[in-house]
Amino acid sequence: MRDTMKAAPRRRAAEQLPLAFKHGTASGRDDLLVSDRLATAVALIDRWPHWPSPVVILAGPPGSGKSHLAEIWREQAGATAINPVAGGAAAEVAAKGPVLLEDADRTGFDEVELFHVINSVREHGTSLLMTSRTWPLSWPVALPDLRSRLKAATMVEIGSPDEALLSQVIVKLFADRQLNIDDKIVDYIVKRMERSCAAAQEVVDRIDRLALSRRTKITRALAAEVLGELYEPDGTE
Repeated sequence: MRDTMKAAPRRRAAEQLPLAFKHGTASGRDDLLVSDRLATAVALIDRWPHWPSPVVILAGPPGSGKSHLAEIWREQAGATAINPVAGGAAAEVAAKGPVLLEDADRTGFDEVELFHVINSVREHGTSLLMTSRTWPLSWPVALPDLRSRLKAATMVEIGSPDEALLSQVIVKLFADRQLNIDDKIVDYIVKRMERSCAAAQEVVDRIDRLALSRRTKITRALAAEVLGELYEPDGTE
């Protein structure tokens, strides 16, 4: 009994060691997994600078690929990230070249400054890309002129991923970590996880960390343990 009691803390300590490691995710154009839900958004990004309007808004749930597309466009267009705050220089920056405003619905912005940014983009023939989890009509915008400008923007919705895309995402996330995973384990994970790319990132991260902590290969049983912790507190399937 005493040996068992001593072994448990050692095992828990060992399992905690790899938690400090971080893995980068490939985010270039060639790493983008294009599905039907992303096709319209990807086509629009690829069409720049020949956009139907100078302002484009990508809306979609967390982990849907908005940031990946925004980064691809930022590099492609040489765009500058802006923060439209009162008294800032965002409008001046927008007059000189393409600008990017990410998570517009969450990070907040000064309505007058964003209005000036859009006007500057329209006047000088540059571009503005915004990302958001929600549609602009749901933003708490009080300035009528800004609401009018947002209605005139080109809006593209990115839906939640289907099982086929989630499978590709999980394979890619493991590949980013130099890991190959059995297709049957991928199928097992996809059928039991939340349907979002953000959830896929968390599941892969936890599975990888647990496998590292135990110095074991990734198995269905290990995946089941992680999924049970994430989605089934009682540990049952």
